[in-house]
Amino acid sequence: MTRAPARSRGGGLALAAVTTAFLLAFHRAVPNTPGCLGSLLEAFLPWLGAVVLVLLGWALLRRAVLALVALLLPVAAWTHLFGGLWLPAAGLRPGDLVVAQHNVSDENADPAGTARALAAAGPDLIALQELLPAALPAYERTLAAAYPYHAVHGTVGLWSRHPLTGVRPVDIKPRAITEGWSRGLRAEVRTPDGPVAAYVAHLPSVRIGPRGFASARRDESARLLGRAIADEELPRVVLLGDLNGTVDDRGLAPLTSRLHVAERGFALSFPAAFPVARIDQVMARSGTVTQVRTLPATGSDHLPLVARVSPLPADRPGR
Repeated sequence: MTRAPARSRGGGLALAAVTTAFLLAFHRAVPNTPGCLGSLLEAFLPWLGAVVLVLLGWALLRRAVLALVALLLPVAAWTHLFGGLWLPAAGLRPGDLVVAQHNVSDENADPAGTARALAAAGPDLIALQELLPAALPAYERTLAAAYPYHAVHGTVGLWSRHPLTGVRPVDIKPRAITEGWSRGLRAEVRTPDGPVAAYVAHLPSVRIGPRGFASARRDESARLLGRAIADEELPRVVLLGDLNGTVDDRGLAPLTSRLHVAERGFALSFPAAFPVARIDQVMARSGTVTQVRTLPATGSDHLPLVARVSPLPADRPGR
């Protein structure tokens, strides 16, 4: 039996490589019905890089030249989308705002220890979600010395080194939720470099089930939050929250179309035991999120994030 020459082997691998490249480059073309398949793909889009590595290993074992050439397409697409996140960030500059974002979990057995871990990173602002009334005093006591200003609405809170004014809840409750539900707040932070509107939010969870990717409530909440930010009068805005979605997920488009997302850092935050996605986010308007990184695990099922937000004279939403 004659063996096919290396240059003609690997047609199936080449097709898989081209398909992977298409999914990376044109993920918005994947329909969201049925089952929100498009959003599901976008939630794990960076992991298509692992598919590329598997195909590469297989192509090398088979010495499939055709497949190796085809793999240049998904490598280029992945690098275009995510390669910049690996580049080093610039150092701290005057006017930079350092912020921390953490879903502390309503099952956290050590709120004081979690608060100390966040304060040790030295941020100017600390945004928390899943704050329970029983745990709130521990956060207030532990953070009081370094963060004398704070505001809490429902289960979200903001602690600040700088004075807070104009504190108000932000209604992001989906219509299908009828019980008490308060997961958004807005405050004006009086920084030495001028006022910043800080939004703290916790969007509804998503689920993967027999009918696909259930994100309707999250998407509705994102639209409400996007409208609130669009109506914000202060030019500088920072959004900190557990958004239950990645920045590539089209369900967060009402936010990512208006705000800058992180330029450097993968910072996968969930689940803490083995992070596969960054669903905790820091975004900004009239500023760039120049770096985002995770902190070591606390008593939460999320990892904390620390991000640096740099002023930007010209507003240019998106990554």
